[in-house]
Amino acid sequence: MTVFVRPIEKGDLPVVTRVLTGSWGGSTVMALGRGELVDAAALPGFLAEDEGQVAGVVTYADRGDTVEIITIDALVQGRGVGVALLDAVREAASARGAARLSVTTTNDNTRALRFYQRYGFDLVALHRNAVERARALKPGIPAEAGGIPIRHELELELALR
Repeated sequence: MTVFVRPIEKGDLPVVTRVLTGSWGGSTVMALGRGELVDAAALPGFLAEDEGQVAGVVTYADRGDTVEIITIDALVQGRGVGVALLDAVREAASARGAARLSVTTTNDNTRALRFYQRYGFDLVALHRNAVERARALKPGIPAEAGGIPIRHELELELALR
């Protein structure tokens, strides 16, 4: 598999929306750790392709000296799509002089925690019961996944300089 990553363009909106809807139930997602709803399809990001097929999408937001990853979806698992998407965001963040990348996930998402830590992210904060507050804005957030109650947000950072 040869993954090609490029910036999301305006014409990609239907594809990005389809990916976000498949993974997140719509393009409006919680910016975890911030307690706000955002339209991830309206954010900058990157699209990964393999032989003309969409392999993944990442969206992010500039937050001062931090670039926050809002969504990341590798449609093909275990083939380097997620790493390629993170590499693209990391390069873009470094080019604009950001000091760090940040990402927040929930306590049940052990696969993501392993992925981010293997990439070099460090766990910097636990936001206890933050998902309960997030459900007030987005009631469709599930109560559990794989038998693990979804309650807390875990914030990770990667220093860029």
